[in-house]
Amino acid sequence: MREFIRPVAITLSVACLAASMAVLTTDSALAQAKGGQMAPAPAQGAPMGQPPAVKQIALTDKQVQGVIAAAKDMNALAAKMPQNGKPDPKLGAQLDATAKKYGFASSDDYYTVVDNIGMVMSGIDSVSKKFVGAQAVAKAEIAEIQADKKMSPKDKKAAIDQLNQAAKQPDPTIENKGNIDLVVKNYDKLAPLMGDGQN
Repeated sequence: MREFIRPVAITLSVACLAASMAVLTTDSALAQAKGGQMAPAPAQGAPMGQPPAVKQIALTDKQVQGVIAAAKDMNALAAKMPQNGKPDPKLGAQLDATAKKYGFASSDDYYTVVDNIGMVMSGIDSVSKKFVGAQAVAKAEIAEIQADKKMSPKDKKAAIDQLNQAAKQPDPTIENKGNIDLVVKNYDKLAPLMGDGQN
C-alpha cells in the first residue's frame, strides 16, 4: 500500500494545468506577434476539475517517445514561467527551441501531444495498467485511500474530496482509440513523467 497516495486524477490535473499555463503564457505573445488566433484562456478562478478542452490528435509512437525524451528539459523550462501570467518571449523561444530539438514543430505541438497523452493516462488503472476511464480510476483511488490506515484523517478527507469531484466529471471522449493502446504500451515510462510514479 502506498504511504502517501498521489491520485492519478489529481496529479494529472496539476501536470496538465502546469503545461497549459506554460503554453498559454508563451503562446499569447507568439500568437499576437504572428497575428494568429488562440483558444481562449480559462477564466481565472475556474474550477480545477474543468481543464481547458484538448485538441485531440492521433498520436504516433514517435511523438510519445519524443515526450518521454523531452519531458525533463521542457518541465525545467516550464517551471521558470512567471507566476504573474506575463509572457516571457525569451522563455517562449527556449521552449520552442527545446521542443524542436526533440522533433516537435513547436512548444504548442509538444503540449498538444502531452495533453492527448494526459487524457488517456487519467483513465489508466495504475495496478492493472488497463484503460478503465477516469471515473473508474478516481473511484478505485477513493477505495484505496479509505482503506489506508497510515494516512492522516485530514489528508484522507482532502484527497477523497478531490477525487469525489473528479469522479463526478464525465470521462472525456477519446476520439482516437489508437491513442489508448499506444499510451498503455508506454505507461511505465510515462507514469513517472505524469506524476504517477510515486509509491
